[in-house]
Formats: sequence, C-alpha cells, structure tokens
Amino acid sequence: MTTNSALALPDLFRSFWIGGYECSTHRNHADQRLDMIAGVQHDVQAESDYALLPTMNIRTARDGLRWHLIEREAGRYDWSSFLPMLEAAGRQGIQVIWDLCHYGWPDFLDLLSPEFPDRFARFAEAAARVIRSHSDETPFYTPVNEISFFAWAASRALMFPHAEGKDSEIKRQLVRAAISAIQAIRCVDPRARFIFPEPTIHVVPQPDAPETAERARRYSESQFEAWDMIAGYQAPELGGKPEYLDILGANFYGTNEWNVIDGRRIAWYQVPRDPRWRPLNLLLKDIWERYRRPLFLAETSDVGEGRAPWIKEIGSEIVQARQNGVPISGVCLYPVIDRYDWANIEHWHNSGLWDYTHMESGVLHRVLNCRYAESLRAVQAELAAIGCL
Repeated sequence: MTTNSALALPDLFRSFWIGGYECSTHRNHADQRLDMIAGVQHDVQAESDYALLPTMNIRTARDGLRWHLIEREAGRYDWSSFLPMLEAAGRQGIQVIWDLCHYGWPDFLDLLSPEFPDRFARFAEAAARVIRSHSDETPFYTPVNEISFFAWAASRALMFPHAEGKDSEIKRQLVRAAISAIQAIRCVDPRARFIFPEPTIHVVPQPDAPETAERARRYSESQFEAWDMIAGYQAPELGGKPEYLDILGANFYGTNEWNVIDGRRIAWYQVPRDPRWRPLNLLLKDIWERYRRPLFLAETSDVGEGRAPWIKEIGSEIVQARQNGVPISGVCLYPVIDRYDWANIEHWHNSGLWDYTHMESGVLHRVLNCRYAESLRAVQAELAAIGCL
C-alpha cells in the first residue's frame, strides 16, 4: 500500500490549489477584440480578487498580460494596464503564473509574418524586466497558452485570423514565438520557470466503424505535438530543446473526450459511465510516462450544478494518479471567477468558484458559489492528507 508520506511531493507552487483568471484577448468569430480581464472587471478589482483566494486555501494564480494594450505601437510599451495587477498580487501575497500571449496580439502584427516571433520575444523580455523589478522571487511564465488549441481555433471561424487550412503553419509559428520568448526571458532572469498548458484529450473510434480507430488514435496523439516541438523531439528546425520543456500543464474538462466521426462528447456525468471514457488519472499517467516533467492540472471546471460533482471527480482522480506514481503538483480552477462566452457576452457560463451579482452601479460583485465551495473544501481536506497543500 502506498503511504501518505510516499504520495507527498516537494511544492512546485506556493499552493497546490491555483485560481485561474480568464484572460483571453483574441478577436472572435465576428472579428471583435475580446478583453476578458476587463469584461469581468478583474482589472479594476484585482486587489480584492486576489484577496479572495486565500479564503479558499489558494495562494497561487494564473493570470495574463494584455499584449495588445501594452504594445499598441511597435516597440513602445505602456505598462499601465499591468502594473496595478502585478502590484496588487504582491500586496496580497499571491504568486502569479503570468500568461504572456493568451490568444491575442497587437493589431499592427501579422501572426504569420517572419517578424512575429522576434517581436514577441522583445515583449517577453521587457515584461520579464518589469516583473523582476517588482519581486525577487522565481517568476513563472506561460509564453503561449494552449498552442494546439490556439492553432486549431485560429485556422477556423472561431478565432482571428481565420486562416483556414493553416493549422500546422500556425502551430509552428507559435512554437517559434514561445522558444524565442524563453531565450529572451532567460537573458533577463535565468531563474525563470516556463509552463506549457495544452488540452488533454481522448478521442474514440466510431463504435460501428473499427476502421476509424487509427484516425482516432492520430487525433489523440496530436495533443503532444506542441510539447514535442518545444522539446525539439519533433520539427527540430524550429529550435526546440529538451530544457525548454520545463513544466507541463494538462487542461482537462468534461468535454475533452469525444467520438472522432461526429464529435459527440462522452458524458462524464452519465451513470453508468460510457466504458470508452478514459479516466483522468490514466491520461495524466500517459503524459508523465512520455515526458517525465513536472506536471499539474492547469485548467479544469464544469458549469452550473456540475461544478460540485466535477471537483469531487477531479479530487478522486488526483489521489489515484498519485497512487499510480504520477507526481501531480497542482490543480488550477479555471476560471476561478465566472466568465461570459467569447461569442455572446450576454451568456455567462456559471463556471467559477465565484459567481456575480450584477449591481445597479454596474459593478460585478463576487459571490461565492456555496455548493462548489463546500465540495472544494472537502476535496482539499482529502488531498491535504497526502501532502497537497
């Protein structure tokens, strides 16, 4: 039997539990620029938002810089949209993993232009100098969030530039940009750590079509391409190296497993569960055995009434993963405060630990979702017993 002490691991972050703020800044299907940080008033409520986290045993956050606001003109940086958040996190004692490119980039730049990686590296270097000037602690960065999903969405109607058929070209360009950013940041601060969140998926064959098994396998295998490129295992001409693949983030939701032909989701909440569902602990084991890198759950949540049972499911899977020898180093609740839909700002997902009351003044007042919080506390207590603090 595995003992609790054997399951305990050295801390990677300030807390095992992490609060993730939705910080997408891309242009959506209608070519409208999103600013999710401003949209949920996290920019003006950062101080109080960060102060909420320790009340739920969270002392680490994922958050983002809005590149399109900071560099409106090439080479000219205005940090006024970022410094209040950086300083608020410091005052509240919150460690932040900063996303440098969460889908969006400045209007003057072409994503597929040769200058994009270099321009991003210059921005990353400047950001690292600002962050180092405000803290002596080891910084954590996500250079480019979800490279695989980013490339998929940007080559379809979901996200600008809607470059149909250019999935591979976009992915390779984002990998170049991420590698350039790593190199630039390490020149400023060699201590910096780098996180690469990617969707963790499981695609299954059509039940009555065994010939679709290979197609499903290839689709599932594609989730590793960006990590392999960063490490230089694939497409070494992009400049990847094993030491660049620092910390892996597995992003997993209840919608991340589906049928390869019609895209129909495998329902995680179905009882009895569809036998094609692959438990999260096994998906995490696949990642660990493939890379042997520090690993954490970088995004997870459900919506509405599904939030409470989902976090219980996640807790059980993390315990099982630890018992299987997979050193999971954290779980990020994403989003930690609710978000609205990218395509419809009137539709709120009800996916956060905190929901909102829409005040007559226009203020979005944060309201703890009691059922979700109760389940989270129970899961936190269970995982604390095996050293997940």
